[in-house]
Order: sequence, then structure tokens, then C-alpha cells
Amino acid sequence: MPVPDGTEGEDAVTAPDRTLLESRIRDIPDFPKPGIVFKDVTPLLADPETFAHAVDALAAPFCDDGVDKVVGIEARGFILAAPVALACGAGFVPARKAGKLPGSRRGVAYDLEYGSETIELHDDAFAPGDRVLIVDDVLATGGTAAATVELVEALGGEVVGLAFLIELGFLDGGARIADHRRTSLLTF
Repeated sequence: MPVPDGTEGEDAVTAPDRTLLESRIRDIPDFPKPGIVFKDVTPLLADPETFAHAVDALAAPFCDDGVDKVVGIEARGFILAAPVALACGAGFVPARKAGKLPGSRRGVAYDLEYGSETIELHDDAFAPGDRVLIVDDVLATGGTAAATVELVEALGGEVVGLAFLIELGFLDGGARIADHRRTSLLTF
């Protein structure tokens, strides 16, 4: 596959084919509430070639960094993070909404573009010093990602990076996680 524009220095096998990815994402206006344009990735997930390409492109920048665990943020982050974990030879850890994890857990409340939420991780999700990659489908305001970083670090993990399929650049969520390495396959 040829290296698309704007990917200088990336390996042609792992560089994201932005045209392919964009062709499999559709906009759903006024969801989940009026004024929000939802980026629907289900067509991308339904196409095995595009899905595999997205997983490879999310994993490639980080797998050589000795990733021990990949955290997937509920809910669509699970779909991407689990195969990224397998690609990196790492374990998978779900970051869930409040009250969805059994057992002992810790949570952080945060604001997002259309409300507020609490994210939780199991207290024993990481061994001290585990190298952790955080994966989600969309980086919007950065509240969910920042809360997840805070939780991982509070539980003894070392965040090696964050990977997103889509970044909504106009919301400037990257500013909330600017101290951490990140990759976004598409920016709108």
C-alpha cells in the first residue's frame, strides 16, 4: 500500500490509509443529542480489510515500546483495543462506566462534550510499572482520555501513549493529554 500524504517517515505497511478509513466512517447528525455530529465507525468495523488496517495502524507506533497492557475505553474503545492488545502481545484492560465492573475498583469523574461521566478500572489492573497503551475510537474534548490516564497512573501503570481512530481537532481534546504521546489516524 502506498504511503498517503502527510505520513512522511511512517512505514508503508503501517501508515494509515486515510482515504480508506474516511470512506468507511459516516456522519450521523443530532446524535446523541441535537447539535452533535456523531462519527459512526460501524461501517469500518464491518469491513474486515479496513478494520484490520485500522488495528494495525493503531498498534504500530507503540508495539515496539514494550506494552504490557492495552486499556480500551468503554464502549467502542473495547472493539479496537482488544485486537491492538493481541497485536502487541499485551493484556487487555477494560475502562468502564461507573458500576459496570465487579470487585474492587477506582473511578474518576470527568466532563465530556455532552454531559458528565465516571470511568473506572479494577484496583488490580496493573502491576507496578506496567507499560500501558490507552485506545479509544474518538478523542473529542479529552475528558475521558485524561481521566483514564489519571486512573492508570494512580494504579501504578506507566502510560506509554494513547491511540485514537478519530480526533475531533476543533474540540482541542489533545491539549488535555498533551504530556503524553498520542496518535490519531484521522482528524476532523
